[in-house]
Amino acid sequence: MVRSVKTVWKKSVGLLGGSFDPAHSGHVHITKTALTCFDLDEIWWLVSPANPLKKNAPASLEKRVQNAQALMRHPRVRISAIEATLETQYTSETLKALARQFPKNRFVWLMGADNLEQFHKWHQWKDIIETVPLGILARPGNEFAQKRAKTAQIYANFKLPSAQSRILSRRLAPAWCFKSLPLNPTSSTQLRSLKSYETR
Repeated sequence: MVRSVKTVWKKSVGLLGGSFDPAHSGHVHITKTALTCFDLDEIWWLVSPANPLKKNAPASLEKRVQNAQALMRHPRVRISAIEATLETQYTSETLKALARQFPKNRFVWLMGADNLEQFHKWHQWKDIIETVPLGILARPGNEFAQKRAKTAQIYANFKLPSAQSRILSRRLAPAWCFKSLPLNPTSSTQLRSLKSYETR
């Protein structure tokens, strides 16, 4: 069961959150793909102050933002550390704050299929999927996440067919769409292992 938003134009904005420690070509490829396949007006990279699910502290927020800005240069992509300003720690809190601050935007939460598999561990995860649509982009090896993930099983009736991905932002939550694409396999973990990158 998928419901439609009333036909009032609002800017569609994809939100790609994470530590970006560091930002890499995989993030860029996901972003450019999402702009097209989900028909988004903009995408905002939300560089988080810290990730509650990660034990090790990331590089400084300023350094990660600067790295992201140097890497991702696109007129429809914004690099933001707004979570530090909003003083929100969890995605559910950030989404509520953004909805209040930008009432004319239609937000879509973007993430890789690997995150879909652990999504049910996120703080107030049901609030997230019932607040904004989810755009899921499969990375190599994660094509079956849409079947085995707990979230996918619970919200199976709210899945939008891949062929209809361009109307995702115009759907009322809960709604989600899974796009299985040959994405760039580069990971932040691999890049942090390079001696040339200063992690602090």
